[in-house]
Amino acid sequence: RFGVRLVEGYGATEGGASVQRTPDTPPGALGCAGAGDDLAVIDPETGRECPPAVLDPRGRLLNGSEAIGELVNKGRSLFEGYWRNPDAEAARTRDGWYWTGDLFFRDPDGFLYFAGRTDDRLRVDSENLAAAVIENILARWTRAAAVAVYAVPDEVAGDQVMAAVALREGAVFSPQGFAAFLAAQPDLGTKMAPRYVRIVGAMPTTATNKVHRVSLRAEAFRTTDPVWWRPPGEDAYRRLEAEDLTGLLAAYEAQGRADLLSR
Repeated sequence: RFGVRLVEGYGATEGGASVQRTPDTPPGALGCAGAGDDLAVIDPETGRECPPAVLDPRGRLLNGSEAIGELVNKGRSLFEGYWRNPDAEAARTRDGWYWTGDLFFRDPDGFLYFAGRTDDRLRVDSENLAAAVIENILARWTRAAAVAVYAVPDEVAGDQVMAAVALREGAVFSPQGFAAFLAAQPDLGTKMAPRYVRIVGAMPTTATNKVHRVSLRAEAFRTTDPVWWRPPGEDAYRRLEAEDLTGLLAAYEAQGRADLLSR
């Protein structure tokens, strides 16, 4: 309307790293490292650089577990530190590098793609997943108006994937239709399918209009909203009923993990 071209970019608030868009930036990517930055995607557990992303012809990520890591600036950084917060400063500047706290992956040509915050990382059956990647897949579902993906603790170890979904006006949730949609997504890994699906009337948001993930994680499946789930060993989604919830909570208690549901 006003003849203004919108350009998406990325920059750490602290000035520690930036990504700049170039005319040849492919769809979905934010660009390449800004001038003077030496950016790398690092596996925080090993300290090694993640391998390049493998993308299908439609730009869908096929090796997220290996390719996604934390964006790190190994070179010059404008970050001077946090005021009277040495612990946070040490976490941000480990090994002489600036760690952004954001998840990215990099294609073979060096273009960088945002994959969420490090807080949005899930570990399901020893496999690392990024919530933003799963969200992008679930957002293709035509009945969904908004989707948020987040971790809930597994009864025994690690995490499970939970999704909050706000449906489009007039749409209803079909467990069979949703399962069929998931099965048709070629880039949905075997660990990515949500175990729990919460149907919300409206997505909870913060004062700055961001999804209120803290409240979603805290409530998990203990909510008055309808929740559908796939119990371990089952392929079909069914409604999470009161007796299911009682059994789940007992399983957490038996494994000494009940306190994790309150974090």
